[in-house]
Amino acid sequence: MTEPLLRVRDLAVEFDTEQGVVRAVDGVSFDIYPEETVGLVGESGCGKTVTGLSLLGLIPQPPGRIAGGSIEFGGRDLVQTSEDEMREIRGSDISMIFQEPMTALNPVFTIGTQMVDVLRLHKPLSAAQARREAIDMLGHVGIPAPARRIEEYPHQLSGGQRQRVMIAMALSCGPKLLVADEPTTALDVTTQAQVLEQINKLQEEFRMAVILVTHDLGVVAETCRRAMVMYCGKIVETAPIEELFARPRHPYTMGLLNSIPRIHEQRPERLPVIPGRVPDLLHLPPGCRFAARCERVLDRCRAEQPELSGRDSAAACFNPEPA
Repeated sequence: MTEPLLRVRDLAVEFDTEQGVVRAVDGVSFDIYPEETVGLVGESGCGKTVTGLSLLGLIPQPPGRIAGGSIEFGGRDLVQTSEDEMREIRGSDISMIFQEPMTALNPVFTIGTQMVDVLRLHKPLSAAQARREAIDMLGHVGIPAPARRIEEYPHQLSGGQRQRVMIAMALSCGPKLLVADEPTTALDVTTQAQVLEQINKLQEEFRMAVILVTHDLGVVAETCRRAMVMYCGKIVETAPIEELFARPRHPYTMGLLNSIPRIHEQRPERLPVIPGRVPDLLHLPPGCRFAARCERVLDRCRAEQPELSGRDSAAACFNPEPA
């Protein structure tokens, strides 16, 4: 059995607010293996982006903090790693594509300046060498006329081109793990497909592992081998893609899949919805966080929290859908 590239155990992330302490990620555990693509799926606010930021030590402190757990990568716990050491790891070993490239890129510097800075931080290159590598990488991700585009500012590029710049910057130092946070948000459908195809191609070429953070199950189905479904700060189900779509076990996963429009079926009057609302993170129920919205709820669900067990396929549920 191949050893995991990344091993996360009981990760907890908290934020101080005026109303109290919010635990955005609560006891999350998972493994990422070399060269695999894993989807982290869930609706907005479930904690998936915070989980991704935690891997790179990018939780803003204050108001946030990692309150517990471990993130093991390359034989060391990143939770206990100093900020200076994390700066060396970011970009070279673990990279991230951020959700909105217009805010992730600095608007007052050219694309070339920002890419050269990243390359020279992690590689012993002169400014001219770094510039040549940056131009090569821009061409690699499909940006036309890279020698001209490298002199432009972020606002001069389209949304799809800015996202490709972010991909080029993230891959320029050959990371072992790429965290892609909603990489197709705010892009049109055609550009979304191109960006996802580019990530898949580069993942195979650079032989890196990818965590794809998204709310779009269609994106996960197209790109990932395995998926983890997150709800209210916890992972509630994990399974290979084919099994997740064919035989979902957790009622929340079933609700997500049922809400996807299907063009081959007769159009219903209304799409199925998950009843109720996500619980307030400041006043969480004692048992399963999905219990108040679940059609399969038991008395036990309201009193105890189910645990997720198993690597390949598991659901944190006392009364899951039959296999």
